[in-house]
Amino acid sequence: MADPEAVGFEHMGLDPRLLQAVADLGWSRPTLIQEKAIPLALEGKDLLARARTGSGKTAAYAIPALQLLLQRKATGFAVEQAVRGLVLVPTKELARQARSMIQQLASYCARDIRVADVSAAEDSASQRAVLMEKPDIVVGTPSRILNHLQQDSLVLRDSLELLVLDEADLLFSFGFEEELKGLLCHLPRIYQAFLMSATFNEDVQALKELVLHNPVTLKLQESQLPGPDQLRQFQVVCETEEDKFLLLYALLKLSLIRGKCLLFVNTLERSYRLRLFLEQFSIPACVLNGELPLCSRCHIISQFNQGFYDCVIATDAEVLGSLVKGRRRGRGSRGTRASDPEAGVARGIDFHHVSSVLNFDLPPTPEAYIHRAGRTARANNPGMVLTFVLPTEQSHLDTIEELLSGENRAPVLLPYQFRMEEIEGFRYRCRDAMRSVTKQAIREARLKEIKEELLHSERLKTYFEDNPRDLQLLRHDLPLHPAIVKPHLGHVPDYLVPPALRGLVRPHKKRKKLASKKVKVCPLQPRPRLRAPLLLRHHLAHGREERGPETRP
Repeated sequence: MADPEAVGFEHMGLDPRLLQAVADLGWSRPTLIQEKAIPLALEGKDLLARARTGSGKTAAYAIPALQLLLQRKATGFAVEQAVRGLVLVPTKELARQARSMIQQLASYCARDIRVADVSAAEDSASQRAVLMEKPDIVVGTPSRILNHLQQDSLVLRDSLELLVLDEADLLFSFGFEEELKGLLCHLPRIYQAFLMSATFNEDVQALKELVLHNPVTLKLQESQLPGPDQLRQFQVVCETEEDKFLLLYALLKLSLIRGKCLLFVNTLERSYRLRLFLEQFSIPACVLNGELPLCSRCHIISQFNQGFYDCVIATDAEVLGSLVKGRRRGRGSRGTRASDPEAGVARGIDFHHVSSVLNFDLPPTPEAYIHRAGRTARANNPGMVLTFVLPTEQSHLDTIEELLSGENRAPVLLPYQFRMEEIEGFRYRCRDAMRSVTKQAIREARLKEIKEELLHSERLKTYFEDNPRDLQLLRHDLPLHPAIVKPHLGHVPDYLVPPALRGLVRPHKKRKKLASKKVKVCPLQPRPRLRAPLLLRHHLAHGREERGPETRP
């Protein structure tokens, strides 16, 4: 008997085993996209659905797919085991996440429904063995699926009944256009298809013509981002590039930004420049780098979600996509040329309890801003987005705000009231640190991290299988130190702290002992709300020293 909390799903006529899995996940009622999409999908309709990031799109196609498969098996129409569902995603991390969600929903019918992820290129031999057993649902990137189809290790022409294109607006921009067209030649003429996307762009319209047959379009009348009561969005004008580094240093070192933070930049080279800069001040951070092995990237995300790291620096999928669009994947500018084009983090990856997103570099498109901002304020948690903008970029930021404000034309990106003159005492430190982060230091840091991650991933794989607790202690934010680090920069003397903040802030020092001392982490514990750092911002802006219960550290 399903949990009564899942009453919203019970009205859809779902299998009791699916209802029990939904109850175990703690979903009391379906989200808007789930409420609209699942009944239509169960009727056999093709769907083109747009819903914002974090709105439950994965479950919106996974639940009806599992329900239809269970009905087939129960009525005897699917006696012969075969691959009947195919889920295409643009990145390996998204494939892993989609498979995990489908498996959780199928936890009470695992004997009847099997799911396989074939997105990892380095695991082809074992994937062929898995595909020989004909799992019910296969998840993967278009390139890997096409590769298995061409090698006849995967045959879909006579069995496929359901095709899902998740994050459809990224599939073409990631350079998968030719693979998708080649892949469709291996599919039957009749099948049900879902296109799930956060935006409706030209690529989605092209996919619609290729894949869907008389689809129902779900363009939900909801904001692409949560409202101001849940998500606070700010902009801060930095006169120079140096001011951006100075402001970031002050925000992190004085703990004006608290909780877990995602820092977005536009190139991989910028990611390491920022990490080495922060390292000069003993502010730990790790880079989510597409050059690293897939297991390393997933391990970084997992430990970030568990609270091992407070700060992750990343490039976003839209930038990678725009670089590879219309050319062979993997070839781009010097800053991103070696990055894995199937590895992006601005979309879909499930980061838990992110308190703030900092756009250190201005997003290249309004859609990229939306996808970055979608990493915070998920479910019912609060969040904040702070965008650094140079005067020459103001017109581009206005274009982004125009899209966000919609018909209301109300200001969305509020000014971040920060007095730069209050932190002028830190400028000489920032200049000293920036001089140490040379191009040679960045190259050495990237090479060193890749070598170490390959060592951890390959040579020690067997060891970690036997000693899983040691893998949990493996950290990705340890100092790289290719540049000369001056120990005195890690300490902030009291006379440099702005007068309005003395007694209120605690310079960043809490992560010093984590490398040598095991920390007990509760992954389900809610992260701190953003009220305190916003109040601290208010103090710094207006020079007040009023203290109340909510401003005490």
